[in-house]
Amino acid sequence: MKTTVVAKKLTKKFYKRDLLKVARELPGKTLIRREGKYIYAGRIVEVEAYDGEIDRAAHSFGGKTRRNEVMFNEGGYLYVYQSYGMHFCCNVVTGVKNKGTAILIRALEPIEGVKRMIQNKFGRELLNEKEKLNLTSGPGKVCKSFGINKTHSGIDLTGDEIFIANSQLKKNEVIGISRRIGITKSVQFPWRFYIKNNQYLSRK
Repeated sequence: MKTTVVAKKLTKKFYKRDLLKVARELPGKTLIRREGKYIYAGRIVEVEAYDGEIDRAAHSFGGKTRRNEVMFNEGGYLYVYQSYGMHFCCNVVTGVKNKGTAILIRALEPIEGVKRMIQNKFGRELLNEKEKLNLTSGPGKVCKSFGINKTHSGIDLTGDEIFIANSQLKKNEVIGISRRIGITKSVQFPWRFYIKNNQYLSRK
């Protein structure tokens, strides 16, 4: 099966830049995962940036550990962690090696492989249209629908299994900026970037 997404894959150069520059440019890009004959694709509509040097909410704050070591790679790797022992969340590592910066993918707009996403998320057919909007409207939902788990942590995003394609914002789409969601530390940073009014946002 060939994906309908034809945009060019992002290179290491894109990811190795400053954290906030990358975070501002990720909304509108397309996350793609290949699983055998199946392809998942979704437009990134919401992200949050985390910087361990100054950010107490970042997993990398306080230095490298076995859990967060992928965050200290150079930009262009996938960092996956488990939240509250239940949900997996995926992040894009940025910057130079040992920087400890990454961007959480909070929400996607599904493009391709939607039937497979529905099975991964619900294990059945949809009951209503609201459930479709619930497929990828949160970081845990993104990983569940795409079948991403801890075994994918450390994957090179310039490879062919999981990568991000360089698609663009649609006409009239506007990027919003706000404080991050669901954290209790370093709440002052306006490091959430999202496509305004997109129906798949984790929080409207």
